[in-house]
Parts: sequence; C-alpha cells; structure tokens
Amino acid sequence: MATQLNYHQLREIFERFQASEPEPKGELHHTNAFTLVVAVALSAQATDVGVNKATARLFEIADTPAKMLALGLDGVTEHIKTIGLFRQKAKNVLKLSQILVDDYGGEVPNSRAALQSLPGVGRKTANVVLNMWWHYPAQAVDTHIFRIGNRTGICPGKDVVATERAIEDNIPVDFQHHAHHWLILHGRYICVARKPKCGVCIIRDLCPYEDKTL
Repeated sequence: MATQLNYHQLREIFERFQASEPEPKGELHHTNAFTLVVAVALSAQATDVGVNKATARLFEIADTPAKMLALGLDGVTEHIKTIGLFRQKAKNVLKLSQILVDDYGGEVPNSRAALQSLPGVGRKTANVVLNMWWHYPAQAVDTHIFRIGNRTGICPGKDVVATERAIEDNIPVDFQHHAHHWLILHGRYICVARKPKCGVCIIRDLCPYEDKTL
C-alpha cells in the first residue's frame, strides 16, 4: 500500500484528470433513476458493455418498476440471460421493483440506506446512483479504484470502505463529484491491473508506483 499523497499532489493529479476529461460519464446506459439502479445492480461481476447489450431492449419496454413487474420472472430472465448470475439478478430486479412500487410509490429513493435496503443493491451501487442521478459526491469504490488507490497513493485503504473514506477525506472538495469516475476510467484504461500503461499516463511523474512500465 502506497503512502497517502499530500494535498498539493492530489490537487495536481485531479487538475490533470479534469483537463483531460472535464465531464466524465459512467458507461452504463440508462434513461432514469430506476433503469440506473437496475443497470448498476446487473453490472456486478459483469462488464458495462455486456450489461448495455442486455438492457438495450429491456429498458425500451420496462423503464419503470411497474413495467418490469409486468414482464415477470421469465421475461426479465430472457432479456438478461447473457449476463453472469442472471437468474439471481432477475429475481433481485423483480424484488426491488416490487419494493419500489409498494414502499416508494414507484419512485427510487435518494438515501443510501433506502437504496441499500433493495435486493441486489450494495453500498457501491447506492453510491453510483446517488452520484450519477442526484449529483451527490458519493464515492463508488470498485476494484479499479481500490487497486489504483493503493498503487498510486491517491486513496489508499485496507478495504473499499477505507478507500472511500480516503477519497472523501483527502481529495479537494471541488473534485469530489467526478472523483470516482476519473479514477474508474483511469483504472479501466490506463492503470490496468497486470501491465499498467505508464508510458501514456498523465500522472506518471506524480505516481510513486515503483514497477512502472515503459
């Protein structure tokens, strides 16, 4: 685990991220808060590309909890069968849809606790929804962020909650809204797990990682 970078180093890093990608976006397709919840829940142990392919038609015909319930288990399963763990995920989508109808009038709640009470929705999913839909600076820590946070010293932590806290505590507030998107994209395309692309990394000179690649 790298030592936490200081304030000035972090500000320089995120200024570079911002200059490179001023408005980073999540890569899961959605049309409203409900389809975002479903998409993020489906993305566990699956790629965003794979989820987008599976939900393209699903969200055309079922973009509300009530419409999703009308599809039934067989209908939902048929649409998402190309995604890993699709059987359990189909059950979760229907269960969370029923809860949204019964307890929230068909609307997606905007508190982390309420979101996490939904089947298949964990802290990371809740934070993605809070950030992307309600623009709250929640930090959704995935494997990419956890890896590069510890590799670079941007947000080191012994687990994802500690890494989330490191982002909230140390990254300047004016970068908080987009912080997790910049980090996810950096980890997904540049600071990859096996052979990071240090040669094209825009923060290479600020990164303390010792095993840099050429």
